Amino acid sequence: MPASSANLGAGFDTLGMALTLHAEVGAGDAPDGAQAAEGTHPAMVAFRRHGGEGPLWVRSPIPMGRGLGFSGAVRVGGLVAAHAQRHGAEPDALEAAMPELLALATELEGHADNVAASLYGGVVATAAGRAVRVPLHLDPAMVMWVPSFTTSTDHSRGALPDVVPMADAVFNIGRTALFVAAVAAGDVTALRAATEDRLHQSVRLAHAEPSRVALDAALRAGAWA
Repeated sequence: MPASSANLGAGFDTLGMALTLHAEVGAGDAPDGAQAAEGTHPAMVAFRRHGGEGPLWVRSPIPMGRGLGFSGAVRVGGLVAAHAQRHGAEPDALEAAMPELLALATELEGHADNVAASLYGGVVATAAGRAVRVPLHLDPAMVMWVPSFTTSTDHSRGALPDVVPMADAVFNIGRTALFVAAVAAGDVTALRAATEDRLHQSVRLAHAEPSRVALDAALRAGAWA
């Protein structure tokens, strides 16, 4: 299951993108280089939630607590492993089960953007219990800055305000729509404006100064967004 980058631009809890860094999750005894997922490991919790039985293993290069969707990826992996154990690896059966798997993964994760990206791949928009892949008419090279410190998702989300001004809400709605249109149309020139945000980025960056410095450096160096 792929790692993911979510909260893309203004698409807080709505837009996510799968990355080419993958976790492996499987039922059975752990092979060489893998670890047994036990107890409260997010993969095992998901596996049991979907009726999986017996041991489960995880092999993952995705760093934990550093913004690359580790918990979402292994939760999706646990759900898919349970599905395969019960129904086999038939692609059509997995495709038919995707809405149910998305609902379970969202329930376990608490928000859909990371798990939808890990489950469906590509760039995914989520809302109202649905996930739709956005056509990607760009060929981006993703540069991910992975901090040396970990960040609690609950702590980061807890710092966000419960109420925002109407102007900020409208600002984000427009930027989110522009982001989806820019990605689908391959319009690189619109991406910088499309990733502006007034709901979460400034609050989170205020608690992570190295992340703000890294972002500013990337934009100065010519990053699209």
